[in-house]
Amino acid sequence: MTEASYLAGRLLLAMPGMGDPRFDHAVIAMCVHDREGALGIGVGAVHPEFRLHELLEDLGIDPGVAPDCAVLVGGPVEPQRGFVLHSGDWHGPGMIEVEGLCCLSGSQEVLRAIAAGTGPRQWLVALGYAGWGAGQLDGEMRRHGWYAAGAHPQVLFDTPASSRWRAAWQAEGIDPALLSSETGRA
Repeated sequence: MTEASYLAGRLLLAMPGMGDPRFDHAVIAMCVHDREGALGIGVGAVHPEFRLHELLEDLGIDPGVAPDCAVLVGGPVEPQRGFVLHSGDWHGPGMIEVEGLCCLSGSQEVLRAIAAGTGPRQWLVALGYAGWGAGQLDGEMRRHGWYAAGAHPQVLFDTPASSRWRAAWQAEGIDPALLSSETGRA
């Protein structure tokens, strides 16, 4: 891993008081971080309008054996575009392996496999993504807007969306109740 990609494979946690209400208590699964920018999928908020069966039907996919679970708000960029974060036991076209955390797929093949019962063992579906231009996320990190937690697949796949922010902090050994919304400079 190069210095420029140090955030890929980590969970990015919004610091209290970061100032952007779109990211209040956000948990972002960081999938790409390089000199050109960064891309992550939000995993801490349930989409208020869509569930999986409706999304599959809108795409012309028979829901089959897929549970009618929540779809997540992946981020404010391209909110009509879908992504699946999943375990590494399924491979398909365009899949990106996010070392230590999960895999990322954006093709309909993974959704068809999930509906057929032949998809990955663990998965989450999200609409939209969080994106940053070259150096933008690094600047936000320096201003204490985000905390880069480790790769915690159990938080991603075994924790309800509404509890992921708190669970990720706790997995880091930090009590989020003790966090301050103000930072200082030495």
